[in-house]
Amino acid sequence: MQSTPIFSPTVIAAAALAANRFVTFAGAVCGAGAKAFGVAQYPAAAGDAVALNALGTTKVEAGGAIAVGGPIKSDANGKAIAQGGSGEILGYAIEAASGDGKIIEMFLTP
Repeated sequence: MQSTPIFSPTVIAAAALAANRFVTFAGAVCGAGAKAFGVAQYPAAAGDAVALNALGTTKVEAGGAIAVGGPIKSDANGKAIAQGGSGEILGYAIEAASGDGKIIEMFLTP
């Protein structure tokens, strides 16, 4: 597993952020099926600057099982879950996740 970011912007955390989870353009935890700006590279407290991976490949924490090549969206906690039904597709799994809490590599798409 690796991380090969192409674009890594910095945002100010609007709330406490966990590493490897989706973050919004406003620096908040990404909601279920919402558009994300990127994935936090490390944990951050509210008010701290945090670097995101926004394009390329990144490590992300899964919130459930995800198949290789499957589309990914955010759950209510900013974790990656399989995109089924509605919700913004944030990228595609490069590795499979067997369940909640697993760290996998994914390809982020704009």
